[in-house]
Amino acid sequence: RANIPPFYVSFILAPVAANASEVIASQYYASKKTRRTITVALTALEGAASMNNTFCLSIFMGLIYFRGLAWQFSAETLAIVLVQLVMYIYAQRSKMSTATGFLVLSFFPLSVMFVAILEYCGLD
Repeated sequence: RANIPPFYVSFILAPVAANASEVIASQYYASKKTRRTITVALTALEGAASMNNTFCLSIFMGLIYFRGLAWQFSAETLAIVLVQLVMYIYAQRSKMSTATGFLVLSFFPLSVMFVAILEYCGLD
């Protein structure tokens, strides 16, 4: 056993597995290297990420509310909502650059680090 908390396993492995088809389809579109196909690829990835985060967060909140579970996920919820808000701002732009793409890619590891830091500081 690696003694890794289950949340981190699900926070890293589950999104990769769940969105693999979107990534493969977007990679196919982007390989054509036209403005239209790259726009389709980026739009599909943004839409899938937004819907996945919103859907999973809604189910998560519903389970906690309807089952009366103890709230112990402030750090994780804060990270998800923060990334959603930042992505909303970036998705409003009419033009994307490679630098913006790398910045957006960095949100995933940064959000995992953000959760770890918040939990280290005592936020449940």
